[in-house]
Amino acid sequence: MSRVLERRRQFLNLMRQYTLERGYFQITDIAEALQVPRSTAQDWVKRLIEEGCLIVRESPHGRHGGHYAAVSAVPASTCRRIFTTTDGDEVEIFHECISGACAAFCGFHHAQSGGVITAIERDGPLLREHGRIGEATLGIGLYPAPAVGVGAIRRDGANILQEITSIGGPAYSLTEMIGHAEGVCEVRIRREGSLVLGEVITRDLIHLIIGVDDTDGPEGGATFALAAALLQHLGGVAGVIPIGHRVAMLNPNIEQRTVGNACSYIELAVEPGLVAEVTDRCRKFVGDESRSPEWGIAVKEGFRIDPALRAYGEHARTGYLSRSVAEETAAAHAISLYGGDGVIGALAAVALAGVPTETLLDLRIPIC
Repeated sequence: MSRVLERRRQFLNLMRQYTLERGYFQITDIAEALQVPRSTAQDWVKRLIEEGCLIVRESPHGRHGGHYAAVSAVPASTCRRIFTTTDGDEVEIFHECISGACAAFCGFHHAQSGGVITAIERDGPLLREHGRIGEATLGIGLYPAPAVGVGAIRRDGANILQEITSIGGPAYSLTEMIGHAEGVCEVRIRREGSLVLGEVITRDLIHLIIGVDDTDGPEGGATFALAAALLQHLGGVAGVIPIGHRVAMLNPNIEQRTVGNACSYIELAVEPGLVAEVTDRCRKFVGDESRSPEWGIAVKEGFRIDPALRAYGEHARTGYLSRSVAEETAAAHAISLYGGDGVIGALAAVALAGVPTETLLDLRIPIC
């Protein structure tokens, strides 16, 4: 999405918020909240009035500023953010909604429709879908047929194109809402009878998995807390989108363990060209914040975990692994390691990425 459209959405969302909270807003409210000159806020108010997005509740008079309101308090989009990462010909699609119900609806119908989506996972309002580059036949229609599905995923230069077919409410979302979501570059719409087909274009982002371990010490600390803080820290970098954070239990019986012997991994979607910067920031942050000199991190590009790497993670749950084995495994899978002996557990965290949460936390549950 262009910078102007991003700015428009930022101003309009804030104006809708003020309208919902107290029924109106003034130009000074917008200028102060967004830290822009009053003249800039005034220009946007004028522009959005001309577009029919705002109304004048009270005209300015004398030293008293005008009162303005958004025409509709209905959110411009139930879609907060849509972005994609790739690993070879496989694609991960992330769709963050304003509610878990919206995410559940899309996930249910996408699963029923077939298409190119091969796996679906929902974590509250975040829908995570796995698919492949290619196309497939859909059967979209009115109930009991599915109302929306992804029929094709294609590369388009530095972007990923999803072809979505919809009817009814999902068609309204496709034509009116998805284009407002952060991460969407463009939506191209066409109609075929009662169906609406849309090409949703997003950036082809790099998927990073970063494992972290051994950051606590005798005086305190917790690896899960540091990893969560790391996700927040890196998510503030322009061009980086935080995906999530997971905790995994490792063998509690090894002599070198810390109190609970849990490791963590985080996932990020990163603009191409930023991987080195993100890695450097990660090393500095963990090194500065760790309570242990043996802290370790492992950085992997891509989300696919092949059987040999998964086997390393499984072994870490029940047995003992040396640093030399960790280094050999990392080299075989193009994974970078940094730090002390914590790299053993950090690599295990990466190797366990994608395993269900219940299995990560319960060593009694085997990895299928």
